Amino acid sequence: MSALPEYMTTHKFKASRDQVWHCWTDPELLARWYGPGAETTIHGYDLRVGGTWRNEMKWGEKQDFSLMEFQEISPKDLLVWLHSSVDADWNLCANPMMPDWPRQMTTRVEFSGGAGETLVKLSLIPVDASAAEIACFAAMMGGMDSGWGAGFKAIDQILAEGG
Repeated sequence: MSALPEYMTTHKFKASRDQVWHCWTDPELLARWYGPGAETTIHGYDLRVGGTWRNEMKWGEKQDFSLMEFQEISPKDLLVWLHSSVDADWNLCANPMMPDWPRQMTTRVEFSGGAGETLVKLSLIPVDASAAEIACFAAMMGGMDSGWGAGFKAIDQILAEGG
């Protein structure tokens, strides 16, 4: 069996690790950048291993719900969560906009650096995915840079504002 496809990206922020970590772990700031171009509502955010983050994004009449369960947390160093596509009642389901998108993925975010610069390394890997879900994920990996890149630019703006 071949290895699962893994999406990876990095971004260097001109800010301390404390400031960048804060953008990823403060629900008010997270709602400002996560899902760029969408209206993001965070319905719950419990930052602890086993805790969950309930996220809703809206683009006009379209909406997407996600449930993230934190699996590993090392303050200012690492966040790992199981990212699940869910319905409005927070039950696991296929993504309504892309039915072959993986229902679950592991998201890993590593923070490193110092002296006013922080490098973020992000990776996504499908979990228990069907062949169709793996193929969809692999086909979409090339376009993920624009979404994550827009989110990172929004974080840059938040940091420039002193957030």
